[in-house]
Amino acid sequence: MRLPTYAYVPGQNERHPENTFDAIRSSAVSGQNADQLAHSEAFRAGLRFLDAGYYWEAHEVLEPVWMALPDGSTEKYVVQGLIQLANGSLKLRMGRPKAALRLVGQARGLVNREVSAPVMTLDVRDVHTWIDRLEGQILLAI
Repeated sequence: MRLPTYAYVPGQNERHPENTFDAIRSSAVSGQNADQLAHSEAFRAGLRFLDAGYYWEAHEVLEPVWMALPDGSTEKYVVQGLIQLANGSLKLRMGRPKAALRLVGQARGLVNREVSAPVMTLDVRDVHTWIDRLEGQILLAI
C-alpha cells in the first residue's frame, strides 16, 4: 500500500477526491470480529497513515473499523482513541493547539492504561506514548 501523494490539511490544500479511500475503507465491514478488523487493510492503513503524518487520511480509513467494532468494547475505545489522536495531530498542524489539547485529552480518556494484553495488535503502552508525544508537542505550541 502506497501513501497518498499528499496529506490533506483543511484550509491549506485540496481535499482528496471523494472515493479515494473507498477500497481501503471497504475492508472493514460490520460482522467481522476484532481480530479480523485488526488485520484489515483499513486498520493497517490507518496506523501507517497516522505514523507517517497523514492524519486526515488516518481518520478516514479508521472510521469504518471503529464503526464495525462492538459498542462498549475495549477495541472500539482504542480505535476511537487513535481517531482522536489523528484529529488532535491534524488540529495542531492547522495551528489550533487548544483544540488539539482537548482532543488529546479525549484520546487519553478512551485508551485504558490498565489493559495489559494487546488490543487490535497494539500494545496500549505504545498508544499512550503517541498520546504523550503529541501532548508534549501541543504544550510547546501553546
